[in-house]
Amino acid sequence: MNNKTIFVACDASNIKKIEDIIVQTKNSRLKIIPKFGLQLFYSKNGRKFLEKFKEDFWLDLKINDIPQTALSAIDSLKDLKKCKYITVHSNGGLEMLKAVKKQAKKINKNLKILGVTILTSMNSKSLKEIGHTKNVKQLVLKQAELIKKSGCHGIVCSPQESKIIRKKFKNILIITPGIRLPGDHSNDQARIMTPIDAFKNKVSGIVMGRSLTKGNVKNNVKKLVDHLSQ
Repeated sequence: MNNKTIFVACDASNIKKIEDIIVQTKNSRLKIIPKFGLQLFYSKNGRKFLEKFKEDFWLDLKINDIPQTALSAIDSLKDLKKCKYITVHSNGGLEMLKAVKKQAKKINKNLKILGVTILTSMNSKSLKEIGHTKNVKQLVLKQAELIKKSGCHGIVCSPQESKIIRKKFKNILIITPGIRLPGDHSNDQARIMTPIDAFKNKVSGIVMGRSLTKGNVKNNVKKLVDHLSQ
């Protein structure tokens, strides 16, 4: 089971709370990697915390801007030596994705660029509200093709689209947020799946937040291990 990668969404600005989540989610049967997002990165002490962090982590910034600005943003992160994954949004277009990938290789050969598709909080109705004419699956597949063409290392998509993406792209990282343990509330996620079903779709890793970090963290991790042992 330790070949299964679980990214734990450390969605907090309180450093002590994040440190507690990291300690309590450690498990010898799973490969656990913390994922830090905008909440920590924008906080007063978050940047300093990441600079000194001693383990591999994922920085989930979803960079989306003109190519030169996106490139400069990546360059400004070169002091974060243990950052192994960083996200850029496919909405930025092919040239932005390519620029980020090229710059990342210069500053850290181990840094993997993950292209983000439609957020898991969105559905076909919300896409229409912002002007898209394609449905979720059509648009995600189009974005995945763009990410692959750019040379990025991986694709972030909901587990509901992971199967069609894996069928099309055999050798690329596919990481899926929107993961909930059986019986958990969906909260603000519209396209969700259980961990075991996501791994059946041959994803490379899953992202879990509240299902692990809300309440008794150690007990939640045990539930996850039991769930994946079925």
